[in-house]
Amino acid sequence: MKNISRTSSSTVKTIVSTAVIAAMYVAVTMIIQPFAYGPIQVRLSEMFNYLVLFKKRYVWGVTLGVFLSNFMSPTWTLDVPIGTISTLIVLFFILWLCRFTKDLRVKFVIMAVVFALSMFTVAGELYIAFKTPFWVSYLSICAGELLSMVIGGVVMFEVNRRLDISSFRM
Repeated sequence: MKNISRTSSSTVKTIVSTAVIAAMYVAVTMIIQPFAYGPIQVRLSEMFNYLVLFKKRYVWGVTLGVFLSNFMSPTWTLDVPIGTISTLIVLFFILWLCRFTKDLRVKFVIMAVVFALSMFTVAGELYIAFKTPFWVSYLSICAGELLSMVIGGVVMFEVNRRLDISSFRM
């Protein structure tokens, strides 16, 4: 009986942490909605991507947050499937890359750079939906993503320094 209770408790904690992270991602995206979509975008909710560096299971909360937030996008029919799958793949790729270093600062840099470079998916969506020039969109979205990740990285690094995110029980 104790094993069943422990398993249930663990499952509930995982579901709750997934929901909380997704809700935070959506809330921050909604607050900055005018800047979160389009050819020039700074989506500060991307800072929650860094949570994955502390606990791998947070991949699902971040991905769910992206999925839900992308319904508010002007290109939602493309952004929901493509953006969500892209986020999931990039997060797993970053986890794989980060296995090769223990330094949290290096992991943060890897995440910021890889996410910025992965914005070709958003540029492609804008090209398909609005015929915006791909390379101009890619460069502006890449720059906006890098800015989001740098700002978010500083915030998350400081939060971790003060609270030690990896020790959270959630």
